[in-house]
Amino acid sequence: MQKVAIVTGAARGIGMATAKQFLADGWRVAMVDRDEVALDAAVVETGGLRILADVSRPDQVDRMVAEVLGAYGQIDALVNNAGVAEFGPIEDCDFAMWRRVMDTNLDGIFLCTRAAMAELNKAKGVIVNIASISGLRASTLRVAYGTSKAAVIQLTKQQAAELGEYGVRANCVCPGPVRTKLAMAVHSPEIIASYHDAIPLNRYGSEEELANVITFLCSDKASYVTGQVIAADGGFESTGVGLPALRDGD
Repeated sequence: MQKVAIVTGAARGIGMATAKQFLADGWRVAMVDRDEVALDAAVVETGGLRILADVSRPDQVDRMVAEVLGAYGQIDALVNNAGVAEFGPIEDCDFAMWRRVMDTNLDGIFLCTRAAMAELNKAKGVIVNIASISGLRASTLRVAYGTSKAAVIQLTKQQAAELGEYGVRANCVCPGPVRTKLAMAVHSPEIIASYHDAIPLNRYGSEEELANVITFLCSDKASYVTGQVIAADGGFESTGVGLPALRDGD
């Protein structure tokens, strides 16, 4: 029987690449997003199940799960990828901005997991939460975003600890700089050069490379992997502050 995955934030970027990878591997995929235009285009391109929903809204999350069960009758994997990024100095982060980030990045994962948990328990399924390198190491302009992603890491560990008795695995992927259309549109040449200097592999990752990690964690090949935080970042987190200038020396 074909397995079923829910991928949130599936209209573009890592989410869409993950949906494509699942489909290529023979899974059935529910593609969830709140951007109707982008979602429609993604579904036409991939052939996934279209579900228009905002993961920060409990009623819409419940409807999402009901639609997946109505179409496929089961849930084997939940990829909590939907997220928002709002950056700025800490003094400019008002409570409204804080809540917008937390509503999707943290509350959305909690709500989706709660809604899908009974089916995941039944299937001995898998949860993969997408955090960020910003949840592992602090950086400027990311007080809300980085804090939300650090909380996602802890939430993942809680899920693994509590759901393991049902056979459910939960892991977290922390992307580093990824060559998405959005990143390339907003990163200046100077920013790109600085990232390249700080990353041991000397390049951005691709959406497909992140999708490969996510789908691996959902596969039977990762059947004894749970509670783990995997930085798919070209070595960025492992180098700490780093001294890029020394890389040119002997």
